[in-house]
Amino acid sequence: MGTWATGKYAQRISDRSGMAFPYNEMVQEWTGAWVHISEYTPKQPQLNPPYHRADAVALQHPKPQEKSGILVNLGPQYWPGQFYTTNQVAINNNGVVTGATSMMPAISPLDMNKTRQVKASVGTVTVAIT
Repeated sequence: MGTWATGKYAQRISDRSGMAFPYNEMVQEWTGAWVHISEYTPKQPQLNPPYHRADAVALQHPKPQEKSGILVNLGPQYWPGQFYTTNQVAINNNGVVTGATSMMPAISPLDMNKTRQVKASVGTVTVAIT
């Protein structure tokens, strides 16, 4: 197996400036480009961000909270489809669409808002007027 030449008199063209420099003074950047020592720029630290673990989201040994006398009543549970009704669309033999309408409220808006209210009671309150 042969050996490499020392490059004592050899020159190499810089990939950055295109100028000829002594072969022994050339270095390879992180991009793979061969440049002269005076043109060398190190890799920016922003290109290698540090590793950050994900935040913990749950406790390993949780203890449920004792009942504290707070009662929250959310009322009957509805999903959006229960608030509106749609009419059936019918197409007759002539290709005419009949019965096509938009979504109509199934219950009055006042009743809709009542189902979204939170009713809460916290113990007893004593008011003294002096």
